[in-house]
Amino acid sequence: MTRNILALIAGYATGSSLNMGIIQLNMHVLYPMPPGMNMSDPVQFNQYIGTLPTLAFVVVVLAHLSQAFVGGWVAARLSHSHPFRLALFIGALSLAGGIAAMSMIEGPAWLIVELPLYIAVAWVAGRLEEGRRQQAS
Repeated sequence: MTRNILALIAGYATGSSLNMGIIQLNMHVLYPMPPGMNMSDPVQFNQYIGTLPTLAFVVVVLAHLSQAFVGGWVAARLSHSHPFRLALFIGALSLAGGIAAMSMIEGPAWLIVELPLYIAVAWVAGRLEEGRRQQAS
């Protein structure tokens, strides 16, 4: 049980770190924020979001789905038992974070398409690990 909890923590931390790394790349290298912008000011941040091209949001979707997939796979891979359940749990946590973010950030309406994909990519991650374990035994 302790190993599964640690697997969840490691999976969530790994997925979140990857997500934030891609988001930071997007905001500081690919589509830099204006100088002096205060990210904690929702009005300023949403004004910046409004200037971004569609491709910037595709990168955001990839970042979010990477969190669910990679985090789910790490949790599944490190788990002692129930790799599929742990991967789905990471997918559910990622989904909750995505819903929270969408309620605060004024992105394009089509971004809602990513919400069910959190669970789908975590499902794939869990199945990959289950398949690996079956082949190993």
